[in-house]
Amino acid sequence: MTFGRLERTPGAQPMSEINVTPMVDVMLVLLVIFMLTAPLLASSIKLDLPKTDAAKPAEAPKFVTLVVDKSGQVFLNDQPVAIAQLASSLLQTATQNPDTEVQLRADETVPYGRVVEVMGVAQKAGLNRIGFVAEAPDTSPKAAPALKR
Repeated sequence: MTFGRLERTPGAQPMSEINVTPMVDVMLVLLVIFMLTAPLLASSIKLDLPKTDAAKPAEAPKFVTLVVDKSGQVFLNDQPVAIAQLASSLLQTATQNPDTEVQLRADETVPYGRVVEVMGVAQKAGLNRIGFVAEAPDTSPKAAPALKR
């Protein structure tokens, strides 16, 4: 029995433990980063390369665009041209740089013969690197029924 005193419950004690889980997480992330980057750093070899004019960086590959629209009209670099004019322009381009690439864009409704005719003009001019430009098909669910023919 206590005289003159009321019983008290002890108050909240300060936490004396350290939570190391976040520190372990950070250390594991750093370990992974070092494991990935260490082989990259160790494989570089320091060299003093000799200087020469022949080691100039290569120029970006040149290209011209040929477009054949729905009506069969031919465009060279977005400018309308006639077939005779196209042949002379492509011949001039081929003499300047025979590695020039021709990027051919033709509407899907253009007859095959017209496309072959334009390709033949480019090949006669000496431009044999011809690339066909197309668009990726629309794969959305709305376009799926239109793809089936």
